[in-house]
Amino acid sequence: MNAPATADLARLPLTEQRLPDDLFSRMRSENLARWPTGAAVDIDEAVELHRRLPRHKQLAQVMRHAVAERRCLTQPRGGFGTFEMHRDLMVALDREGHADVVPTTTDSYTRNEQWHLAQQGIEESERLGRSMLNGYPMVNYGVARARELIDAVDKPAIMLTGTSMPKLTGEIAFAGGYSGYLGSGIAYTTSYTKELSIEDGIRNYQYLNRLAALYQERGVELHRRQPGFLTGTNIPPSIAIITCVLDCLLAAAQGVRNYGLEMGETLHLVQDAAAVAACRELCQDYLVRKGYGDVFTPVTLLHWMGAWPQDDAQAAAIISYGGTLAAISGAASVTTKSTHEAFGIPTPQINAEGLRMTRMAIYLARKIRLDGMREFEDEKELIKREVRPVVDKTLEMGDGDVALGAVRAFEAGVLDVPWSPNRGCKSRIMPARDADGYLRILDPGLMPFPKDVMEIHKAKLRQRAAQEGVAFGHELAVSSVYEIAEPVAKLLSDRWMR
Repeated sequence: MNAPATADLARLPLTEQRLPDDLFSRMRSENLARWPTGAAVDIDEAVELHRRLPRHKQLAQVMRHAVAERRCLTQPRGGFGTFEMHRDLMVALDREGHADVVPTTTDSYTRNEQWHLAQQGIEESERLGRSMLNGYPMVNYGVARARELIDAVDKPAIMLTGTSMPKLTGEIAFAGGYSGYLGSGIAYTTSYTKELSIEDGIRNYQYLNRLAALYQERGVELHRRQPGFLTGTNIPPSIAIITCVLDCLLAAAQGVRNYGLEMGETLHLVQDAAAVAACRELCQDYLVRKGYGDVFTPVTLLHWMGAWPQDDAQAAAIISYGGTLAAISGAASVTTKSTHEAFGIPTPQINAEGLRMTRMAIYLARKIRLDGMREFEDEKELIKREVRPVVDKTLEMGDGDVALGAVRAFEAGVLDVPWSPNRGCKSRIMPARDADGYLRILDPGLMPFPKDVMEIHKAKLRQRAAQEGVAFGHELAVSSVYEIAEPVAKLLSDRWMR
């Protein structure tokens, strides 16, 4: 009798190499047996379902078409705890919000594979008539209900799961007709977990990426996407792009050929535009170096991922400005938020309102680009000079193997993420906003940035400290975290002549 596939995998040395077919087949059987709804997953039936979807409901094709037409698509986040509530949300986002991509955000119990607790949340939500879960329990409702959700909207649907454990959720979502899935082994493990090792996070997403490639081999191109926004704090573009490159290479090794890249907005127009261009170019550069010349990598920006103001007018300004940033940057899509971001999960109507605000901003800025502008070109080059030494050192530490190199680099502090909860991440790097509004690196920790690059960052931050009359140190980083959430009267006083 064969040993469990997960035990087989744990005994194998960590490598970026594609999972062997026989091992992956046993892994799938074991995974699908973990909850009753897994029994409804039939790969042949699922492939036929995806083939029958019109092209405008296939996210991989929609993303390709958007890039070809230089469109910036809109996609919100959102999920409710019962099927009926969540279906109504998806319909509202499609029809009232005019979303180009409709989301399903899973609840925290589902993200942590606590499906028995998710079931209790469903029952409590139905009893009280309001959602007692912070997302949709995809695994509990299963394949048939997922297909009903897909039928209810006229747009492609993507899973937003915020988890380092995507295996069963991914199987059910893909089998249900979802054509996109957000998540990656490095980004989500360092962002959302404390005890799960980075190695295990990478292995978990090797499963999901191999699953997406299995559909690809059968003629169905699915859209996988990497969440480079990380810890939802101030993330300098280079840190996000480093994880984008490494997670992208890991996905390509499993056979994924349609892989989106994400970054949270810095809220500086030039820096965000430079970051989108640098991310796209660097990922393609490293893919080609590794022999993957056929991977499509559209870039998505996300509305501000840090703390939000409680004032509706300030929040509306951030939403509109975020759409403007995404359009001018040339991003293929933007993930939207609402004016209720500071308070919790928005109603469907408020969520749809955030979409419409963003779409109008995109329309107004749709033809503007910064290419050739000196400040833009300089910032793009600076970002590239920050990314390359770290990625190159990571590959060197793994003797060319991305998975092995990533684990070793995190152990050494060569790879790092600000304010990470994960025990495998040193979290010594510290960013702060400079006097011009750019996110800079205050303390690089042990990351191997070039000395002259760090001198640029520190000079800019010393300038801010001098202007504000504060000490140059970690307090700059702390104050930057809360800056955007401050009342507008503090940020830009109307009593400046007094």
